[in-house]
Amino acid sequence: MKEKKKISPLRITMTALFMAMNIVMSSFGIPVPGGHLYLCDAVICTAAILLNPMEAFVVGGIGSFLGDMLFYPLPMFVSLVTHGLQAAAISYISHKTFKDKPRLASGIGVIVGAVIMVTGYTLGKIFIYSTLEYAIMKLPYEIAQASLGGVIAMALCWRQGVRGMFERYVTKYAER
Repeated sequence: MKEKKKISPLRITMTALFMAMNIVMSSFGIPVPGGHLYLCDAVICTAAILLNPMEAFVVGGIGSFLGDMLFYPLPMFVSLVTHGLQAAAISYISHKTFKDKPRLASGIGVIVGAVIMVTGYTLGKIFIYSTLEYAIMKLPYEIAQASLGGVIAMALCWRQGVRGMFERYVTKYAER
């Protein structure tokens, strides 16, 4: 019989912390000609590499939903689905594939997550704004945002050692 894992207060706290960071990072963007780049994808990808798929979905989906509800409510349901699926996919691939090569698994997860995010937002914008042209016009910004977020997350988790610290401190103490 499979043993159920307990949900620890530390895991709940880390999920809430990443969700708050997601909301904050979705409140402002880096202005670029013709649009904005939002850094919430860096938080979503980082959280997804560190957390399990359900926690990642909460950070990505619900965090983005709340951020949009506060600052720009029109695409909030698109954000819920798109960022939620993006985070869950990254987390699942990072934790369940290539156990002997976690960096490769995270990289593949981030790429799959970027495709989910770009596709989801493009389809969502077609539905919300009722125009394919607008969605195509914003496509380069979606690609740039997903790429920037993925690169930042991979650099934080693997180059700067955030994943190692997370595993050493959070995962270790959450299992007590």
